[in-house]
Amino acid sequence: MSRLQGKRTLITGGTSGIGLETAKQFLADGARVIVTGVNPDSIAKAKAELGSEVLAVRADSASVAAQKELAQAVEAQYGQLDIAFLNAGVSVWMPVEEWTEEMFDRSSTSTSRGHTS
Repeated sequence: MSRLQGKRTLITGGTSGIGLETAKQFLADGARVIVTGVNPDSIAKAKAELGSEVLAVRADSASVAAQKELAQAVEAQYGQLDIAFLNAGVSVWMPVEEWTEEMFDRSSTSTSRGHTS
């Protein structure tokens, strides 16, 4: 039996990069997987790559409303989780002295809760 056999898993930022590769590995180890992202093209690509048994949903981790919707989707799909990999992140690509308060809040919020890619 695989070490993650049947484990109910959420991977935020799981539609590209490290998150997508992690989802592939978890699936190979027997996990049941939900991935999140914000880019519709990445979500569609992830669905195609990961297969029909994986739920790929749009969910911005910096949005409280989106997180409530995600929690409802997780509950409907699995009831509860065994594993949560909070992989999502956001970057502000400018000198810190040029950041606005909103940029700082979004960056620090996504770091503490995870922001989907």
